[in-house]
Amino acid sequence: MLNRSEELLIQLFENWAGESGSTIHPLPLSGSNRTYYRIKGKKISAIGVHNPDRKENNAFVSFSKHFRSSGLPVPEIYAYDENQYIYLEQDLGDITLFSYLTEQRSGEEFPSEVTGIYKQVLEELVRFQIEGGKRIDYSMCYPRGKFDKQSMLWDMHYFKYYFLKLAQIPFDEQTLEDDFDTFSDYLLQADKDFFLYRDFQSRNVMLMDKRPFFIDYQGGRKGALQYDLASLLYDAKADIPEEIRNELLGHYLEILDKQISFDPKEFTSHYHGYVVIRIMQALGAYGFRGFYERKEHFLQSIPFAIENLKNLLQKVTFPVEVPSLMNAFEELTKSEKLKKISGRKKELVVTVNSFSYREGIPPDYSGNGGGFVFDCRALPNPGRLTEFQDLSGKDRAVRDFLSSKPAVEDFLRHSFSLVDQAVTNYIERNFTRLSVSFGCTGGRHRSVYAAEELAEYLRDKYKIRVEVHHTEEE
Repeated sequence: MLNRSEELLIQLFENWAGESGSTIHPLPLSGSNRTYYRIKGKKISAIGVHNPDRKENNAFVSFSKHFRSSGLPVPEIYAYDENQYIYLEQDLGDITLFSYLTEQRSGEEFPSEVTGIYKQVLEELVRFQIEGGKRIDYSMCYPRGKFDKQSMLWDMHYFKYYFLKLAQIPFDEQTLEDDFDTFSDYLLQADKDFFLYRDFQSRNVMLMDKRPFFIDYQGGRKGALQYDLASLLYDAKADIPEEIRNELLGHYLEILDKQISFDPKEFTSHYHGYVVIRIMQALGAYGFRGFYERKEHFLQSIPFAIENLKNLLQKVTFPVEVPSLMNAFEELTKSEKLKKISGRKKELVVTVNSFSYREGIPPDYSGNGGGFVFDCRALPNPGRLTEFQDLSGKDRAVRDFLSSKPAVEDFLRHSFSLVDQAVTNYIERNFTRLSVSFGCTGGRHRSVYAAEELAEYLRDKYKIRVEVHHTEEE
């Protein structure tokens, strides 16, 4: 049964597309109140969004239309019902820059092809910041029109209350506040007359035919160029090697030099300062989601962010004195509590899905891409028999029927062997996600049975977490 927002989105889709919306599937939840759905008709698909925050919706829709008119790669807005807090946008697929990086990367290696994609992204970023910032209606910005001193202090306090305090890092309240004031004044010396994306990281860049498209810029405002650059190159879980980071910084400066006049030395000095405040903001978010909301996967990003901060402070000296802030940084790099998080063995989570080929292969919500998809349609089909039509692959009668068939036994043995090989390898390499999907015609008998069998097999053999999703039942 559809909920109210799903019903409204289907209606909006049908009014726009001129055809019925045959399926609507929720997409992974983000860190916001927005909910996303993929809606499909016979020939057309779109992403439906429900967000109870009207001002944020207005900002995203307004910015999207402006960027599209400027020839920038953003999703097209198909329809918007402001009063119902819903809109439809172009379906850009499921491949993010982060998932592409994860798929292409092997160990510490950073493939040259991925570096090339990052350079494309930086070239488009310069266009967004300069061309996109021209004639844009900054009155639509939400929650604030500028990344000014108050915005910076919000981020610094977020870091103080949700990271330093929750991680039990000692600091002097008054002198730290004084340093926040000094450091923000220093950052505000940089030119701030550009469009600032605000959350420019690898999960907010989609790749369609290896061409980058940008999403989630509803928090955009006027600010300094350095902030978005720092956000991308110091994206914690992307873990870009230092030499690649320097290469990408050099590429950005070359592109920027063709657009505006600037002092590279001064620009780079402020860039390092914006790296620091961006890491502070990220650590605040990880602390809030991880320590406070107890969402484990946010804690996994903390070691990457701390390592980035540690490496940066070893090579950079700022022209302002902020001793209390630097002492807090030193204390968090030495924290035994944070070291335990860093040294914690990562848990492999295997997601096992069953699905109907009529509805399509379910996307990999982990953001890693890849995984196995096994086609069960060549197996004996209990759904054709009257006594099984109202049952599923979890019912004993269906399970007994399928387990008695040699073809099914052979199929499971071979598919389990392939999954075994991957699971063993992923555990050794400290990977955290693997998806395995079984599909059949209706998605209720053979695929459900195979998914349940694999889940039981993996739980018995390995100390891993196994999540099972039966798409048609859910």
